Order: sequence, then C-alpha cells, then structure tokens
Amino acid sequence: MTTTKRPPAKYQPKGVTVIHEDKDIIVVEKPCGLLTMGTDRDKSRTVHTILNEYIRKGDPRSKNRVYIVHRLDRDTSGILILAKSEAAKVFLQGHWQETDKRYLTIVHGKLTPATGTIRSYLAENSAFTVYSTLDQTAGKLSHTEYTTLKETKGFSLLEIHLLTGRKHQIRVHLSEQGHPVVGDRKYGKANDVYTTLALHARAISFTHPVNGKRLTFNTGIPDFFTRLVGTFALPSAGE
Repeated sequence: MTTTKRPPAKYQPKGVTVIHEDKDIIVVEKPCGLLTMGTDRDKSRTVHTILNEYIRKGDPRSKNRVYIVHRLDRDTSGILILAKSEAAKVFLQGHWQETDKRYLTIVHGKLTPATGTIRSYLAENSAFTVYSTLDQTAGKLSHTEYTTLKETKGFSLLEIHLLTGRKHQIRVHLSEQGHPVVGDRKYGKANDVYTTLALHARAISFTHPVNGKRLTFNTGIPDFFTRLVGTFALPSAGE
C-alpha cells in the first residue's frame, strides 16, 4: 500500500507511535495511561488531540482531522485504528464484527479450563462500574475467548480473542472468574501491589475501508509482561 509522505520530524506525534499511515487511516500504538479521547469528566491530552495536531502538520487552521473508530481504556496499551474521513470511520465501524482483535493479559492464578470462552450480559451502573447481569434487557451479550500461553507461580499469561467489544469487558469477565488482571485498580485484587495494568492490545486484522485489502498489524511485548512472567513466544495474529 502507498503511504502518505511523512511530515517533518518536529511534527511527528509526541506520545504515540505511528505503525501505519495512508490517506484514509492511521494505525498507532497507544501507551498505558493515555486516554483515547476526552470525556465530560476528563479533558486531559488524548490520542485524539495528539493525532489531530499531527495530521494538521503544524497548521492550526487546517481542516484535517482524525475520527475515532474504537477505544482502549486509559490504562490499556496497544493498537488503535483512527480514520481520516467520516466515510472511512463509518466503513470500519460497520465492519467491526469482521475485525480480529487480539490482546495479551496477565491475571492472578490459573484458569480452569486453560482455554475457553466467557459469556455474560454486561451492564454499567451509575458509578461507571461494569458487571454481569442475568437481566438480558439490562445488559449486552458479551463473549471473551481466552487461551493460556504460560503459567508461572501466581500468574497466567493469556491471549484474548475479543469477540465483542464492550466497555471493560476483558477486565470484568476475568475478575468475575476469580482471576483479575494484574494491576487492575477498579476490578482487581485489593492487595495487588502492581500499579501498571497488564492488558495490551497486541494485534488487529481488518479490511481497509477504501482498497478492500486485509491488513494485519502486530506490536511487541511490553517490558512489564516479561518482568512478570519471563520470556514467551507469541502465536501469529488470527491463529
């Protein structure tokens, strides 16, 4: 695929890593601690504001902008796709069920069985906490497929195939199984000594909104993960 000409180094985005860019989309790796976009409660610097500045190439009068296709939680690192037009955003969101999303996470304890799918209806209360409910009218059906890649003393490294994309889905599903994500201050263990959330969006495959090609992007393994469980090999995206 032909990529657009990159702007001068001084206009490269500060705070995110561009993995791929063309005239229709931009794919970046988001660090832990950065919001995807602002909220009514939080107006801090975000991926959205950083990339709007980036594609305007230093010209505040430019009408260029990026469009949010999907989000990652503030403390989740990994791959994000953004569109450069409303049409590209609508296409990507309309084909989201065909998008293959793979995450890495480290949880407390060992899951039994080691591979499986967690299903529940997820709802959110007035305190912005997500939980499973038996009331199918209150919650949205959610599916989280997991595979144990490595077990160490006290921890399990999992690959997550996200079959639906609800807010806090992975964190809630694993916590409710008794195996919260390491470093999860909202749904995790009260005595968790880690402050970094061990959840990383490591690979994504999707159809390009204009040329129709299937694209796959991967990221490396965060240092925090190898510090917790040592070295490990990753399966190829989509396997």
